[in-house]
Amino acid sequence: MTAPAPRSLSLVDGGEDRERLPPVRFAYDVHTWKEIAHLLLNLPMSLFGFVYVSTTVWVSGVLTLTVIGIPLLAATLLGARQLGKLERGRARALLGVRVEEPTPLPWVGRGAGTQRLWMTLKDPVGWRTLLYDFIRLPWGVLTFCVTLVSLFVLWPVLPFVARGLANVDRAMVRGLLSPSDELERRIAELESDRGVVVDTAAADLRRIERDLHDGAQARLVNLAMGLGLAKEKLLEDPDAAAAMVEEAHGEVKLALQELRDLARGIHPAVLTDRGLDAALSSVASRCTVPVQVTADLPSRPAPAIEGIAYFTVSELLQNISKHSGARTASVDVWRADDRLLIQVRDDGRGGASLDGGSGMRGLAERLGAVDGLFVVNSPAGGPTTVTAELPWRDRA
Repeated sequence: MTAPAPRSLSLVDGGEDRERLPPVRFAYDVHTWKEIAHLLLNLPMSLFGFVYVSTTVWVSGVLTLTVIGIPLLAATLLGARQLGKLERGRARALLGVRVEEPTPLPWVGRGAGTQRLWMTLKDPVGWRTLLYDFIRLPWGVLTFCVTLVSLFVLWPVLPFVARGLANVDRAMVRGLLSPSDELERRIAELESDRGVVVDTAAADLRRIERDLHDGAQARLVNLAMGLGLAKEKLLEDPDAAAAMVEEAHGEVKLALQELRDLARGIHPAVLTDRGLDAALSSVASRCTVPVQVTADLPSRPAPAIEGIAYFTVSELLQNISKHSGARTASVDVWRADDRLLIQVRDDGRGGASLDGGSGMRGLAERLGAVDGLFVVNSPAGGPTTVTAELPWRDRA
């Protein structure tokens, strides 16, 4: 038995266009046999799923009067997730349905039994899989019987029957076993953003620890040693002791300056006291390139958003000082609806990118962790325009 293939055109009979069928092919190809195998497997799979759902849900419902009913229902939903995984794998292998696996349940922490139980009980993937397995038994019986009878009695039309029944199976798999695209995408983004935030916080802590250890801590150790020596020489050689105290006084000044610089790197005081406009003007004054700062903000955003905006501009101005070769630069900050927009321009050599090793990828990840955007437009030869966008949250 052969199946028709798509039609093509040829020129025959004096150039007149007429339709001509291409070479025919065998209807029982590998795809047809896979669909037949899937339909024959529907009965045992649907029978097992129906028994699992009926038994576990009924027992869980009865035992809800005791303390073990709710945990048993949660275990039932976890088991349903595994059945759904098996069915998705069968559909991928035999029907060619590309269905993504749902995101694993986001366990909130070790030992948080109540939170884990509640997270499992409200899992939409588990409940949809239970529904899928419960309603599949009549369909599994029908497809098994029709396919088996057609294989021996109606074999000339079996490929077409199998294709129609398999299409219904494909629709059921996509409708009940596929993850919710928007929800799953959002969960994946939040998990990625959480990892970025954790990594960024860990890197900041390591930087602070390194700066304290190599800077202020070392100076304070030298100061303590110098003061100890000055104490010993105070009676024997007052002039030498006075010189040591003077040197220690200089070390104290340098240590205080390093601590101020470190505090500015964590959260500058001018940002807390006077807001983003003054803080950006302060960081722009330290740039080796003349920078014009324009901030049009009706009010101050939330401290977290304000801090991210400050450090974004600070990092970009450092890149301009080190890498751009620019003569002038500008920083514009304004609010548009519920977004805080930042645009940094320079007339340098250009060529900046997220993969250039200048820290821009880290900025993009940090902004992405708070639902922000980071866009770099830097053609070779310049100019470079970097646009950052943050969600606006009012200051409490």
